[in-house]
Parts: sequence; structure tokens; C-alpha cells
Amino acid sequence: MPVAGFGCAMMSTSSSLLDSGAGADVTLARHARRVMAHYNRIAGQDLGRLAALSDGIFAVAMTLLVLDLHVPATQVWHEHLLWAPGAASAEAPVWQVITDVGPKFAICLLGFVTLGMFWLGQQAQLNLIARGDRTLAWIHIMFLFGIAVVPFATALLAAFTAARLALLVYWVNLVYLGLVQLAGLRYAERAGLLGEQTGPRDLRAIRRRIVAVQGLYAAAVALCPLSTYLSIAVIIALQLDSAVSPRIGLLNRL
Repeated sequence: MPVAGFGCAMMSTSSSLLDSGAGADVTLARHARRVMAHYNRIAGQDLGRLAALSDGIFAVAMTLLVLDLHVPATQVWHEHLLWAPGAASAEAPVWQVITDVGPKFAICLLGFVTLGMFWLGQQAQLNLIARGDRTLAWIHIMFLFGIAVVPFATALLAAFTAARLALLVYWVNLVYLGLVQLAGLRYAERAGLLGEQTGPRDLRAIRRRIVAVQGLYAAAVALCPLSTYLSIAVIIALQLDSAVSPRIGLLNRL
């Protein structure tokens, strides 16, 4: 065989091998995409598992809030009879401890009610959804990340109650949670995951409440140049109002 003919044959064989290799790569890529697409369809469908995970993280976060309350070390206290001389003044150290812990207790209440509100909000959303998928599961997992951060943001605010930056960190945590809630509801609507009984009125009610609450939070935080204590007091009042709604709640009328 002439050299030229042999070279052409070799080039033709190499080209065929390359073509077959490229074809095999394309086939494997298509198969991988089909497998991934099938996995994405079946992953995260069980809303019960998602709700159970959420309940666990909420429970841990709420417990951490209370565990952050500590009774400061004080002198040894001895019991006195109620009618004994100096019995009333002997209670002074206990009253002092209560006074010292009081502001931290108020911040703990703030964080606890915050978690309760977002737990109810997530429950309301899940009740409107008939099935889940992988993307929805990850949106709610990122929501739970924000929930897990609440004890840190609350502890920071309790330690630096007069610091505006600590209040802003707490507020950013609230804004993040609200945005992720809206994202989850929007995705569920677009992906067709909502239940048959879920109507536009239900979606509007949840969106309206999230936006209204976040707007009121922002208004409360805007008072921090005057006093962070005023901002915290307003936020606590708003949350307590939300907790007793719908009978006498201000937020229910927005």
C-alpha cells in the first residue's frame, strides 16, 4: 500500500474513532440529564418530611433562646422567715437579679414570638401546597437556615441592646425570612405545586400579610436613631398584636 494511501486510511480510522467517542459522550450526557431530571421530579415530594424537619429546627431554635437566659452569680443567700427582722431586705439580691435579667428576658420573648410567627407562616404555606419538589425543598431549607440564625441575632441584640448595628442585624434576619417565604410561595405557584382548593385569594392573603409585617418592622427599625429601646418595644407590640389576631389584631385589618 502506498504511503499516501496508508496515511489516508489511518486518518479516516482516527476520525471514525473520534466521531464514535464524541457520540458516546453525547449519549452519556443525555442519559445523565435524563437521570437528573427524573431525580429532580421525585426528590423533595414528601411535604411531611419537610414539615418534620422544620418543626425540629424551630424547636431547637426556641430552646436555644431560653437557654441563653442565665442567672448571674451572686452572694450566698440564706432563707429568712417572713416575719423575721430584715426578711424583706434579704430579698433584695433576688430582686436585683430579676432586674438585671429583665431586659434579656424581653429580648428572649421578642425572639420567641418571632419564631412562632414564622412557624405559623410556613405552616400556612405548606397547607396550600399539594406536593413538593427538589427546588421547593431547598427554598424551605434556606428558610430554615434563617430560622437557625435567629438565636444568634437575638443573643446579639440582648448583649448590645442600645447598639443600632445589633438591631439592624436582627432586622436583616427578619427581612431575609420574609423574602424567602415570598420566594417559596411564588415558586410553588409557578411550578403548579399548589392544591386544588388553593385560590388566588389565599395567595393574596399570605403575600399581603408578609409585606405588611415587613413594612411595619421597617417602620419600627426606622425609629432606632431616636432609641433602639423604642424600636424593640414597637416590634414586640406588633408581634404580640399579631399573636392575638384575628379577634383584636391590628395586622388582621391591614
